[in-house]
Amino acid sequence: MNESSKDEATGSIPRVSAAVKEFLASGLAGSALERHIEWVDTDAAGHQHNSVVMRFVEAAEAKLFRELGVDEYFGSAPRVRHEIDYRAKLYFGQKVSTAVAIEHVGTSSMAFAFKVWGHPHQGRGMVLAAEGRFVTVCVPEGSEKSAPWSAALRAAIHQ
Repeated sequence: MNESSKDEATGSIPRVSAAVKEFLASGLAGSALERHIEWVDTDAAGHQHNSVVMRFVEAAEAKLFRELGVDEYFGSAPRVRHEIDYRAKLYFGQKVSTAVAIEHVGTSSMAFAFKVWGHPHQGRGMVLAAEGRFVTVCVPEGSEKSAPWSAALRAAIHQ
């Protein structure tokens, strides 16, 4: 029996999917993705390196704006704040679901929330591995100052 079948047999895939769906419904717009913890993602302690969480979050953020068709976001939205609460460990080979949701769009800032779940793995159950928030600000290419988000970007988020 492969890992996927085991997850389905225990009901964990529906539980992770339900958690992701519920989280995404709380935001203005959001997206999720699945990855596996690779060897390069682990540290000497044998679990995920803290930086992997932010890489997964950034990948989900990029997926969200690609899905919205808002390419102008890329390269003009530096982070000005982020926080992460690490709740549980993730291990090599473990399937991980990451979800990012936009909580608020201001004139030139945007607030996001995210959650990262580890799927059942090697006798361990589903876990909320990390959660947090981050804020980006619109800084148009070639500028050093913030500016309002475009009407097109706002419309895509609120559709």
